[in-house]
Amino acid sequence: MNDKMYTKLKNPVWFALEEAQKKFVIDFDGVKFYDPKICPFGAFEDVSKTANALNKYAKLTDKFFLVSEDKNPATETDLVKLHKKIEGCQMVLESLTETEITEEIVPLTEDYIDEIYNLVWLVMPGYYRKRTFDMGKYFGIFKDNKLVSITGQRMQTDDFIEVSAVVTHPDYTRRGLAKQLTIHTTQEIIKEGKHPILHTTKGNPAIKLYEKLGYTVTRDMNWWYYHKK
Repeated sequence: MNDKMYTKLKNPVWFALEEAQKKFVIDFDGVKFYDPKICPFGAFEDVSKTANALNKYAKLTDKFFLVSEDKNPATETDLVKLHKKIEGCQMVLESLTETEITEEIVPLTEDYIDEIYNLVWLVMPGYYRKRTFDMGKYFGIFKDNKLVSITGQRMQTDDFIEVSAVVTHPDYTRRGLAKQLTIHTTQEIIKEGKHPILHTTKGNPAIKLYEKLGYTVTRDMNWWYYHKK
């Protein structure tokens, strides 16, 4: 991994909004946020600017996150209250483990936005917005004429793309669907000449799956979850 890539991975939201996804940026005095209709994430470099930026962004959305490896943003402001700090980690692909894909994996178009949204919020509520779909490609597996498992792409820079929204309907787990979708999405990122990464919470049982596929935990990555007062 070169120094440029290493620097971007330390602050992935920031660099995504400077590069491949700058069309989504809302900048408050050097604190960068995604348009809240796209994704409720923000990032910063200067901690002293976060309080004012939080107040401004809170006028656009009620609940949102600042993402940081090791810097502590302002936690209480005039308009915003810290709900909780979610301790997460970043994983980066070292070498993809070759695994046979036996399921039919379908590229998901705009026609499936509602189904994607409903499935993500059923399994993993909090992060996803309907227009998060605009951040990258989505893929799905259908069973019994309904969408039961998906993966997508979220943060992107000129160097990496994040695998995200890895969810399976509770009635269809333990069939290897998420595994095959993660492999497929990872392969699609590699085809684009970019490096696959992903983020998850510490202690998530899925970490073992990702490690078997060739991902390695590289650093902490924390989500500071704010509510408007």
